[in-house]
Amino acid sequence: MTFRVVVDWDVCQDHGQCVFSAPDVFRIGAEGRLELLLEVAEESRRDSCEEAADVCPVQAIRIEG
Repeated sequence: MTFRVVVDWDVCQDHGQCVFSAPDVFRIGAEGRLELLLEVAEESRRDSCEEAADVCPVQAIRIEG
Protein backbone atom coordinates (compact mmCIF):
# COMPACT_ATOMS: atom_id res chain seq x y z
CA MET A 1 0.00 0.00 0.00
CA THR A 2 1.20 3.52 -0.73
CA PHE A 3 0.29 7.09 0.18
CA ARG A 4 1.05 10.53 -1.20
CA VAL A 5 3.16 13.21 0.44
CA VAL A 6 1.96 16.67 -0.59
CA VAL A 7 3.84 19.90 0.07
CA ASP A 8 2.09 23.24 -0.36
CA TRP A 9 5.02 25.10 -1.89
CA ASP A 10 3.22 28.44 -1.49
CA VAL A 11 3.19 27.90 2.28
CA CYS A 12 6.56 26.12 2.77
CA GLN A 13 9.26 28.38 4.21
CA ASP A 14 12.14 25.86 3.97
CA HIS A 15 12.59 25.47 7.73
CA GLY A 16 13.68 21.88 7.09
CA GLN A 17 12.24 20.27 10.22
CA CYS A 18 10.74 17.58 8.00
CA VAL A 19 14.24 16.53 6.94
CA PHE A 20 15.03 15.42 10.48
CA SER A 21 11.85 13.33 10.67
CA ALA A 22 11.97 11.78 7.19
CA PRO A 23 15.41 12.23 5.58
CA ASP A 24 14.60 9.60 2.94
CA VAL A 25 11.65 11.70 1.75
CA PHE A 26 12.81 15.32 2.23
CA ARG A 27 16.12 17.13 1.89
CA ILE A 28 17.49 20.63 1.71
CA GLY A 29 19.01 21.09 -1.74
CA ALA A 30 22.15 22.92 -2.76
CA GLU A 31 20.22 26.17 -3.11
CA GLY A 32 18.87 25.95 0.44
CA ARG A 33 15.37 25.02 -0.68
CA LEU A 34 13.36 22.04 0.49
CA GLU A 35 13.11 19.17 -1.97
CA LEU A 36 10.58 16.36 -1.93
CA LEU A 37 12.34 13.13 -2.91
CA LEU A 38 9.25 10.88 -2.98
CA GLU A 39 5.74 11.98 -3.83
CA VAL A 40 4.43 8.44 -3.46
CA ALA A 41 5.79 6.52 -0.48
CA GLU A 42 5.51 2.98 0.81
CA GLU A 43 3.55 2.26 3.96
CA SER A 44 6.78 1.63 5.89
CA ARG A 45 7.53 5.37 5.66
CA ARG A 46 4.13 6.53 6.91
CA ASP A 47 5.14 7.16 10.55
CA SER A 48 8.13 9.31 9.63
CA CYS A 49 6.12 11.25 7.04
CA GLU A 50 3.29 11.88 9.47
CA GLU A 51 5.84 13.12 12.00
CA ALA A 52 7.32 15.40 9.33
CA ALA A 53 3.87 16.86 8.69
CA ASP A 54 3.31 17.32 12.43
CA VAL A 55 6.60 19.15 13.04
CA CYS A 56 6.28 21.49 10.06
CA PRO A 57 6.00 24.93 11.70
CA VAL A 58 3.77 26.27 8.91
CA GLN A 59 1.80 23.03 8.32
CA ALA A 60 2.78 22.90 4.64
CA ILE A 61 2.86 19.08 4.46
CA ARG A 62 -0.07 16.72 4.29
CA ILE A 63 -0.41 12.99 3.87
CA GLU A 64 -3.06 11.63 1.49
CA GLY A 65 -4.20 8.02 1.44
